[in-house]
Amino acid sequence: MILTVTLNTALDITYRVRSLRPHTSHRVTEVVERPGGKGLNVARVLAALGHEVTVTGFTGGATGRIVQDRLTAVPGLVDALVPVTGPTRRTIAVVDEESGDTTQLNEPGPTVTPAEWSAFQEAYEDLVPSVSAVALCGSLPPGVPVGAYAGLIRTAKATGVPVLLDTSGEALRRGVAARPDILKPNADELSELTGSHEPLRAAQDARRRGALAVVASLGARGLLALTPEGRWHAAPPALEHGNPTGAGDAAVAGLLIGLLDQLPWPDRLTRAVALAAATVRSPTAGDFDPAIYEKLLAGVSVTAA
Repeated sequence: MILTVTLNTALDITYRVRSLRPHTSHRVTEVVERPGGKGLNVARVLAALGHEVTVTGFTGGATGRIVQDRLTAVPGLVDALVPVTGPTRRTIAVVDEESGDTTQLNEPGPTVTPAEWSAFQEAYEDLVPSVSAVALCGSLPPGVPVGAYAGLIRTAKATGVPVLLDTSGEALRRGVAARPDILKPNADELSELTGSHEPLRAAQDARRRGALAVVASLGARGLLALTPEGRWHAAPPALEHGNPTGAGDAAVAGLLIGLLDQLPWPDRLTRAVALAAATVRSPTAGDFDPAIYEKLLAGVSVTAA
């Protein structure tokens, strides 16, 4: 069982328009709503691949009830979300069909009270001993301490459960010092953390700051991994065009599967890149076609970095 933590869950709403232009009205050609937030996206991919997964974090208000209702339709997924008074946020993605670009609008999320944060910590401590890995994903809602992920990492590691951290900003800086097993930033987040715009040098710095392994998303160029076993660059077979929303979360799912299966790092990266590329190809953000994923596996190239 894998546990994914999404402190700032969301209802993801995707609008498709023929061409997005400022200062004009648009006719929406399609609307898709689904549970969102990075950890829920990761969990959905894991469940689609047949893995049991528990999701926790915060949920509240009418939006939160919609999120939980939609989660009941996902086979293999256990809902352990913790209620809060404030409403779960919405995220709006507007897909421009003409260019293929996506414009994202993210609400901040509910304000979490100290009592609600304490209730979550108790629930988390009860869940961790029964899982094989923990993924801490996404932004922190207002009211949650900036060092929240660092504390959650220490709790998991105290019970011998490996932790993957995928966040940004000050939460990332505090979290990496708690020594997560895998740190999964994108290139911009890694640069902000270390001050270096050269991914390899920045990843080396992130490891010195505490991460056992660093796997950096390089967008269409794939993944760069620095681990105790070596360092590699994994690239998709071709430049993928489509909606990149959720691709990084699909990569996290691939890394978690590789961790549980104790695969060599090149094989873990192959799965992660193929899942990310398959997600980009999907017409709906965060989805993937298993047949396309299997086909892409054979085309991923992994080289020493």
